[in-house]
Amino acid sequence: MYKIGENPLTLNELWDVAVNKEKVVLEENTKKRIKESRKRIEKIIDEEEAVYGVNTGFGDFSNIRISKEKLKRLQKNLILSHAVGVGDKLEKSIVRAIMLLRINALSIGYSGISLNAVKTLIKMLNDDVCPIIPEKGSVGASGDLAPLAHMVLVMIGEGYAEVDGEILKGKAALKKADIKPHTLLPKEGLALINGTQVMTAIGAVALKRAINLTLISDIVSSITHDALLATDKALDERIHNLRPHTGQIKTAENIRKLFCESEIRDSHRECDDVQDAYSLRAIPQVHGASKDTLRYVKSVLETEFNSVTDNPLIFEDEAISGGNFHGQPVALAMDHAKIAVAELGNISERRINRLVHPAYNKDLPSFLIEKGGINSGLMIPQYVAASLVSENKTLSHPASVDSISTSGGKEDHVSMGTIGARKFKEIVDNVYYIYAIELLNATQALELRKPLKGSKAAREVLSIVREKIEFINNDRWFKQDIENAYNIIKKENFIKNIEKKVGKLDF
Repeated sequence: MYKIGENPLTLNELWDVAVNKEKVVLEENTKKRIKESRKRIEKIIDEEEAVYGVNTGFGDFSNIRISKEKLKRLQKNLILSHAVGVGDKLEKSIVRAIMLLRINALSIGYSGISLNAVKTLIKMLNDDVCPIIPEKGSVGASGDLAPLAHMVLVMIGEGYAEVDGEILKGKAALKKADIKPHTLLPKEGLALINGTQVMTAIGAVALKRAINLTLISDIVSSITHDALLATDKALDERIHNLRPHTGQIKTAENIRKLFCESEIRDSHRECDDVQDAYSLRAIPQVHGASKDTLRYVKSVLETEFNSVTDNPLIFEDEAISGGNFHGQPVALAMDHAKIAVAELGNISERRINRLVHPAYNKDLPSFLIEKGGINSGLMIPQYVAASLVSENKTLSHPASVDSISTSGGKEDHVSMGTIGARKFKEIVDNVYYIYAIELLNATQALELRKPLKGSKAAREVLSIVREKIEFINNDRWFKQDIENAYNIIKKENFIKNIEKKVGKLDF
């Protein structure tokens, strides 16, 4: 169980709650902070001090005062009017991450929300009452207003939620989990929707998968390296110590571990080839640069996890309107992340091409099939990889360079960070498929080198793959093979099984 408020929330803890459904509880001092912040809001209301979003309208209506008897209605209207997202629903793990991040931010104690509101959200998270949140509609400044409003709809008994695989109206979903709908108090609607938690959640879940992907990229590329009779000279530690980027050094070390004890490598140590193509020789430099970028992105997101991003912020002596809801830090990080992961796909596709191309694949059969002509072999999976790489180039265009003024000009610069996060998620999934295709090709090539055996890691990977994918003697429906390869590398224990053979691989 994760105690909110005890320590800063990390990416691994977010993953455990969002994906593995770890439960959460409020630490006792956190409850005190929430209550104290709420008392300050009540004092503001009693003294009739004009504070944005507490007793004024929103956005361009911020100059309109709202009477005391209409303050609760103001908050409900805010949620109803802002819950206008469109498109497919966000996946459950992301919605769970959104709820966790919102709980964490509100619990820091500067949002003026009631303890009961936070407890309602915690009960929804722990009982897996998952609001239906459309993926599109946020511009990423003033926070993720539209998608977060869909989350709050369920808290107040409106909207829709998924419970036990069934989509129900909000009130019915809460009733099934024995949760009472929450009546929004002054400032609470704004506190719940004015934040960056949607872009951050999408980015965080995608980032965790991307970090795993960097290790998968090392594993799969090491098999291709072996199958294409590449030299290990470019992995020499002395080379990488002269250009000491962290990711490069760690990748070279990973590949050395993965490449050890290869009969194939030993068979061509005296060959005339002195260097390999860049997609093989420069694996540490390319994979390493992507790792360094993702490490930076992780630091940005973990800072955002533990930040207060709503408005206004309630301090001991006053309420201050600022701009912490602006998604620019996350937006720029997402655009960096997209490029870093797309590059992992770019270099993988070039290795796939070398595996199937008769001019480059060191005497392996064309398209890795022994009876070419009647069989096309692995010709078309390379097309698919090329298509995904091209699509990623389009998706990599930075979302953060665009801004469209909203709210009558009051919100005249926005981050588009949620669009960037969604595109990052899509690129990550595309690159998983590219590596599934490289895995399919590399293991086929490895077996075509028999009776010589590949590295210790390659032999383990081949054993795992052959449990689901047979050696290709003749053409068949390769779509299922690609899906099987994709599912193999997506499982968290794939990396762990290889590490049991070669030792810990470093990100």
